[in-house]
Amino acid sequence: MKIGRIKILLYRELEVTKKSSKRKHIPQRTCVGCREVLPKRSLIRIVRHPDGIMVDLTGKMPGRGAYLHDAYACWEKGLKGALAQALKIELTMEDKEKLSAFAKSLPDASREGKEEKGES
Repeated sequence: MKIGRIKILLYRELEVTKKSSKRKHIPQRTCVGCREVLPKRSLIRIVRHPDGIMVDLTGKMPGRGAYLHDAYACWEKGLKGALAQALKIELTMEDKEKLSAFAKSLPDASREGKEEKGES
């Protein structure tokens, strides 16, 4: 009986070591503005919802989603048409205004330089 228990304990230890050696899978997504592939958590998700277009900071809202960097330049490119194509919807002026208002709160060195010079 002791040999049977020892075998079971050894088998369980072997299972534990096999499981711990596996790497955790990190989901990858593509930014629709610059087409760069990055980990999902580092991008901002925009969702097509029956109520309209929404920014999903949790990444868990239901609906068709598209991803953008947290940089103003990517949002600028996305709002020109890539975002609408990814969401398979035509963006209304209201949606564009809501998204561009959110985008203005994002960091971007080139945009900040234009504001300091007085350009728009």
